[in-house]
Amino acid sequence: MSKTIVITGANRGIGFAMAKICKQRGDKVYALCRQSSAQLVALDVNIIENIDIAQDEGIAKAVTALNNIHIDLLINNAGILRDESLQDFNKDTILEQFNVNALAPLAFTQALLNNVNAGSKIAFITSRMGSISDNGSGGRYGYRMSKVALNIGAMSLAKDLTAQKIAVGIYHPGYVQTDMVNHGGDISADVSAGRLLGLMNELTMSESGVFKHSNGEVLPW
Repeated sequence: MSKTIVITGANRGIGFAMAKICKQRGDKVYALCRQSSAQLVALDVNIIENIDIAQDEGIAKAVTALNNIHIDLLINNAGILRDESLQDFNKDTILEQFNVNALAPLAFTQALLNNVNAGSKIAFITSRMGSISDNGSGGRYGYRMSKVALNIGAMSLAKDLTAQKIAVGIYHPGYVQTDMVNHGGDISADVSAGRLLGLMNELTMSESGVFKHSNGEVLPW
């Protein structure tokens, strides 16, 4: 059965790969992005452009564009990566990552609660770099901290939406060959997207709020 899927950051990378798979399987896809791309236009999905969910006006514009549209699966994929170290400590980029990676997806989801109901699913693309137990190398202060914040926010959301029977998935995509990591990953965006969508398809209320690797492994907090 065809589903209505909303994906943020859908113009490239994992977001585009998920949009492509959803389109191919017959879903109705709403692809949100700050700026579209030729490949996204060619995909012939519903593009909602000039959306920056880190800004109140961006969220408001998206909510208006999605008015009265029932969402079966909301995928919060948009995010940024900056690099800070003890020697190059930058509070501005740390705050930027908190805003984009942690606060924005939760605020965006909250603004779309009228578009979901029992049986709908909400997914957050996070990172195992947001795992405290898994931090073996240090550094990347802003990215790590923002993803920890996203993880705990998504867990609270999972608890708060239990009564409404809306499941929340929290996913690490793997080390993916995207622009974010200068294509240095070990799996393609298509492979990661396929794994993620498979997990989202299998997501039930019993696993709402579980932190998973795209390969299915449950990750430590």
